Amino acid sequence: MKSIKHVIGGAETDSADGATFDDVDPYTQEPYATVALGAAQEADLAVRAARKAFDEGPWPRMSFEERGKLLHRLADLMDAHTADLALADTRDMGKPIAAATSKDVPRSALNFRFFADHARLSESQHLPSATGHHTFVQHSPAGVVAAIAPWNFPLMLETWKVAPALAWGNTVVLKPAEDTPHSAYLLARLALEAGIPDGVLNVVHGYGPGSAGEALTTNPAVDRITFTGESGTGKAIARAAAANLTPVSFELGGKGCNLIFDDADLDNALQRSLEAAFGNAGQVCLAGSRLYVQQGVYEEFTERFAAAAAALPLGDPKDPSTRLGPLASEEHYRKVTGYLDPEAHGHSKLLGGGAAPGWFVRPTIVLDPPPHAPVLREEIFGPIVTITPFTTEDEATKLANDTPYGLSAMLFTENLHRAHRVASTLNSGNVWVNCFFVRDLRAPFGGFGDSGIGREGGTCSKEFFTEARTVTMRICS
Repeated sequence: MKSIKHVIGGAETDSADGATFDDVDPYTQEPYATVALGAAQEADLAVRAARKAFDEGPWPRMSFEERGKLLHRLADLMDAHTADLALADTRDMGKPIAAATSKDVPRSALNFRFFADHARLSESQHLPSATGHHTFVQHSPAGVVAAIAPWNFPLMLETWKVAPALAWGNTVVLKPAEDTPHSAYLLARLALEAGIPDGVLNVVHGYGPGSAGEALTTNPAVDRITFTGESGTGKAIARAAAANLTPVSFELGGKGCNLIFDDADLDNALQRSLEAAFGNAGQVCLAGSRLYVQQGVYEEFTERFAAAAAALPLGDPKDPSTRLGPLASEEHYRKVTGYLDPEAHGHSKLLGGGAAPGWFVRPTIVLDPPPHAPVLREEIFGPIVTITPFTTEDEATKLANDTPYGLSAMLFTENLHRAHRVASTLNSGNVWVNCFFVRDLRAPFGGFGDSGIGREGGTCSKEFFTEARTVTMRICS
């Protein structure tokens, strides 16, 4: 059994009371590691270490070039340890090893490289005045950042938070999801190997309510909270943060729409729709789980989509040929399979799918569910999607926007005017036209409504992880 510890103030530590919990491989359904179970005491120690590193240490006082060299060195080490980092996420949540190796780890290393360079090259405002004054804006690091990451893209979303926070000179306490602690532990070890000073990146393992997570969100020494996860949890963290007026950045739930018009390139739409619906076994906040298909191509698209979904190979996520692994935990498996109940999908017709041995769920398609059906209204976070026909462009837009969520949307059409017209009407923070999951890290990322608060990426990350200071100087003639 592996032993996964906290990393606090540059040292690997157990919890003060010696408590641990099991890290379960969702494919074997057996524990493969023990994890230090942190509580309020460990969270407080980590915040103190981060506070000391920020208030007294060199990190926030380094130049962008100095910090950037260390962050690039960390990215290089991540590349060198791709196999270990990929396997950690695969064993923790069932992610196919091919995706973890070719996509998740390289993108995670890129996060450090991008934000290191973006911070160094970022511009600031200079406002000369005819009144004999000169005004300029400084962006100082905010302080101690609590980063709470989800389990579906563990390393990628951990680094999406940690990289910009560190690049702008903050110190961080990272709490990974309890189901996926391994890659965060490896990341903290690599950061120390890269030469990042003690206390700059701390990792504490534990649960949320009544545990390490809650302790981080209520600690008055924390200056920023960034969280990715379920919308209800985000609301609880917002209430906790409000007591200290701690700024928050939330990427929360999603129920993404996917509009396919009669004039779409169906081959392209089919490929991208399969990726959006069933990639990572549907455990993606950006998943295109509500498909709306125009009547003229509804039958053809549905037939081809169902056949392609049924052909996706399920299996051992450590096998490079596997496309769909198991769901991440028994608890989540029970939640997702609950949507296979006729009441949940409005007694609509199902194409293929269903539960499989182990914590597997086969790709499942629900045809034209009623508007009130939970399968159409709620975030499932599994390989279950709906397909609903539509007739007109206005009808498609209304169906797409009939949700409290607004994180992602897709549309497929070869009509340029329609593409612009529809994209501008969708209540979504991210809209993909004839593609999916193409990301420019300079662009804002976040959602409308129940999908979150604020934006991160590029300049938005700069604004969240810094405090803007306006300096006005009198210039004597």
